[in-house]
Amino acid sequence: MSAFWSIYVIALVAINLIGCIVLIYFTGRSRPGDPKADDTSHIWDETLTEYNKPMPAWWVNLFYATVFFAVGYLIYYPGAGAFKGVGGWSSAGQHDADMAEQEKQVAPLFAQFANVPIADLAKNATQITCVFSVFANNCSMCHGSDAKGNKGFPNLTDTAWNWGGTPDDILTTVLNGRQAAMPSFAAVIGNDQAITETAAYVQSLSGIKADPALAAAGKPRFDMVCTACHGPTGTGNPLLGAPNLTDGDWLYGSDIETIKEGIIKGRAGMMPPHEPIIGKDRARLVAAYVYSLTNAQPAAGGSD
Repeated sequence: MSAFWSIYVIALVAINLIGCIVLIYFTGRSRPGDPKADDTSHIWDETLTEYNKPMPAWWVNLFYATVFFAVGYLIYYPGAGAFKGVGGWSSAGQHDADMAEQEKQVAPLFAQFANVPIADLAKNATQITCVFSVFANNCSMCHGSDAKGNKGFPNLTDTAWNWGGTPDDILTTVLNGRQAAMPSFAAVIGNDQAITETAAYVQSLSGIKADPALAAAGKPRFDMVCTACHGPTGTGNPLLGAPNLTDGDWLYGSDIETIKEGIIKGRAGMMPPHEPIIGKDRARLVAAYVYSLTNAQPAAGGSD
């Protein structure tokens, strides 16, 4: 808040508080010429009478008390412009204190899984009652409650992994996040016709029916521009997060206009790092849960 607005708010608050005191004082005191308390000032319907009795003293004093309470509150707590209050309280500080207290209570629950290999945790991920709640509270808003994703958000139940699908790969993704970095290639590939031909060839890599002539014309441009990341056969590169273009899994869509949009504008999807949000122990549980979605293990003692 700027100094001007801080002063403006403080002045507005002060004027209102002073105005309340002045209003209470002048309306609560007797004035010369006022009729006596038991004198009638107005009479309706012959017997309905209005008296001029002042408010009880306790009521007036209660009004004063509320004003003084407001003054004390604004001195101790923030509320008057940029003044932070002498008590040092803040909503952020209160939130952090509450979170620290909550973390102290639940930390032992998650700590018991800290040294268990993720692959082993995955075998019983659905049986650990806290796993899904962590996923639902932190991951489902993008990937969905069923983890099947949405446009721009990967499906976690299939076997297509842009950054690798091993337990360590998934844990790294959860802890550190991922940043896609496909730049725009419109200027490199050329005009709309050239981009259409390249998009048609990309479609053909995954078995989508595409115009053979367009696809054939687009292959040389794909070989020249796209193979650096996606590889000569289009199978991708997990080290770069370059998706496999041959597996039929499409993060943004498989129609030719969507593919052209990716070529023209690039893609910069970003998953934020979750270590600062949920910590390492919860991240391990999330990684185990995600790993279990594509690496289901039969329960111990189950039937064949």
